[in-house]
Amino acid sequence: MKKIIQRLITFLVGVPLVVGVIFFLPQKNHLVFNIAVLVFCLLAAVEFRNILAQKNLELRLCEALFLGGAGPLAWTLAVSFGLSPMVIPGAITLGALWILISHALGGPDKLEKYLHRCTAGFAVLIYPGLFMGWIIQMMKLPQGGMVVIFYLLTVFLNDSNAWLSGILFGKNSRGRVAASPVKSLAGFIGGIFASVVVAFGGIYIFPEIFTSSFLPAPLSALILGLASGAAVILGDLSESALKRSAGVKDSGTLVMGRGGALDSIDSAALCAPVYYFLYLLLF
Repeated sequence: MKKIIQRLITFLVGVPLVVGVIFFLPQKNHLVFNIAVLVFCLLAAVEFRNILAQKNLELRLCEALFLGGAGPLAWTLAVSFGLSPMVIPGAITLGALWILISHALGGPDKLEKYLHRCTAGFAVLIYPGLFMGWIIQMMKLPQGGMVVIFYLLTVFLNDSNAWLSGILFGKNSRGRVAASPVKSLAGFIGGIFASVVVAFGGIYIFPEIFTSSFLPAPLSALILGLASGAAVILGDLSESALKRSAGVKDSGTLVMGRGGALDSIDSAALCAPVYYFLYLLLF
């Protein structure tokens, strides 16, 4: 019961806070929001680094911060300060170069762990920052703030309805996925249903933002809701697989009722590129 109350408080406080930042601080393509995404990526990168360390995939703290923040920082510079979009692949390439050369010139003790360090480095460079950067990219779309709000509703309501549906109807359909045995088929269906409802809400409440390009609007909404809803669930399961493989229950304790920063953005990270590219294609 305590965890349920904590999750409710986090949802009821966190969602209005995020929406308020988007609505009332739109300067420089929502710079404040973009910085918040960057900060969460840095925190999540450190937590991911700690998870990897459980399997002897070691990475220094300063490297985790540099690699985890390279992509989101570059995206923020491009979106909010008008730098060339090439700064984004440039930052990723710089991070990859550092991973490859930073320990290659060391002695035998460093070479022995070279493969492990490279594996950890590339993992932190990609996840979650390279995925979360697409949220910042959404802010460059026409009425990007509203697009991001609907994207966040797609993620948050999916997560909440999956949790509620699992509690109410999922007792007999659990244990289907080894990465998260407590998750149920009923929860997955409930989560995807919530994402579809949000997508349909978009085309009917804000048709000027969700104007279908070549398909009937309801079909476009259905595709967006189903695909992004599935991505939300797969994002959660992917992070659960990482933690279970490392023998870790939560990535951290930063967010009340949810665990760490990585626990809080796992679904959002995987959904971000899916939502962005489908929105471009369909609307």
